[in-house]
Amino acid sequence: MAQPPANPPTSSLLRRKRIEIPADAQGLRRVLGPGSLIALGIGCTIGAGLFSLTGIAASENAGPAVVLSYIVAAIACGFAGLCYSELASMIPIAGSAYTYAYMALGEVVAWIIGWDLVLEYAVGAAAVSVSWSRYVTSLLGGWGISLSPRLVASPFEAVVLPDGSHVAGIMNLPAAFIICVVSMLLIRGVSESARVNSAIVMVKLAIIVAVIAFGLPYIKTANYVPFIPANTGTFGHFGLSGIMRAAGTIFFAYVGFDAVSTAAQEARNPARDMPIGILGSLLICTVAYVAFSLVLTGLVNYKDMLGDAAPVATAIDQTPFGWLKLAVKFGIICGFTSVLLVLLLGQSRVFYAMARDGLLPGLFSSIHPRWRTPWYSNLLFMVITGGLAAFLPIDQLAHMTSIGTLLAFVIVCIGVMFLRRSAPDMERRFRVPGGPVIPVLGIVCCLAVMLSLDRLTWVRLVVWLIVGMAIYFGYSRRSSHLARGA
Repeated sequence: MAQPPANPPTSSLLRRKRIEIPADAQGLRRVLGPGSLIALGIGCTIGAGLFSLTGIAASENAGPAVVLSYIVAAIACGFAGLCYSELASMIPIAGSAYTYAYMALGEVVAWIIGWDLVLEYAVGAAAVSVSWSRYVTSLLGGWGISLSPRLVASPFEAVVLPDGSHVAGIMNLPAAFIICVVSMLLIRGVSESARVNSAIVMVKLAIIVAVIAFGLPYIKTANYVPFIPANTGTFGHFGLSGIMRAAGTIFFAYVGFDAVSTAAQEARNPARDMPIGILGSLLICTVAYVAFSLVLTGLVNYKDMLGDAAPVATAIDQTPFGWLKLAVKFGIICGFTSVLLVLLLGQSRVFYAMARDGLLPGLFSSIHPRWRTPWYSNLLFMVITGGLAAFLPIDQLAHMTSIGTLLAFVIVCIGVMFLRRSAPDMERRFRVPGGPVIPVLGIVCCLAVMLSLDRLTWVRLVVWLIVGMAIYFGYSRRSSHLARGA
């Protein structure tokens, strides 16, 4: 296989690393096949985006046309997914968009996207764990098991005690608990994690099919009128701009196939299996999202979902099937659990890749001698993400995670075009058809969705990137293996 030339030691911000695949005996264990990769993608994708954000996006932005928002987001993801597939078949190494950017666009771009992915995965996992906590508390309450309100809320949230008094929460204990459980499972081994995830995915898909099948006869067609509510005069509040804003909101729901690419170094045959895993999970999830959102907005008028954190439960109330409510809560809890598993898996693999390149302390690239997992990275983010989940009220993080994902997609599309020029002879087991057309369309679509997000989301992203650049120039630039000629 032809390789781009290795860069000499240099202080250039655009120094690039050559493609070198670590020996399996010294790296992560290759145990994942195409079925496991598809399950990982579905496991991360079907969760909070479907069960919580659909109602929020419909009530605040798009109305019943949230169905179109899912299609818009899927089109942007499809273009990016094809680009991911080409790069994953060329560069089957852990790290996802970070690794691709390092080899195609240079170190400083790789650092930016790696730092961006840290935010995307860690904060996204914290937000999902808080939602998991709320559904578990509700499920236990239905069984007559009550948890102290102060132990399921952050110190910044007010709760009502049984005597009617209002006090501040102490910590969200269930949210921190599930982060610890999933992190320890990932430390134990990726093959065990994949088996657990595959079982959960089957439960989730069964619940989705049940909701669609039992809900169809009770759809009120009047709820679809008007299908695209008129814009209120404010950008993002219904109309065409509302559809685009909703696409940006629910883009959080499509982070799954990006997480699949972080496990490239653990795929048995990455050149063949990665495109199948990425595109297969994207296709299945898109069909599920469109069908589910169509039924949801048909059962409940979009105006009645305003501020509803559990719109699926509200929709099930429109049917006479009491047992379905319990099944849906159980399925949602399973869905959130598998999302956490894949987000924390992706997070630790990106951190592992950055440490392996010298941009972070080498401790985080250490592999457990028995389980062959980057356990120090898992432990670090168990503490960080668990702390965020326990002590902070996580709101508007869907927007924050979405913009991070979109930025990663843009860089991946650029990387495909750049590597075709800089390394045209490298073997590509999968090639995006149509020359530069699809990468350019991916860039345009993702940028359009990014621009539809609100100003505060952009401000948070910029602040986070400024902090990241301070760390890069203060530590990573000098410690980089390329800088030291390693």
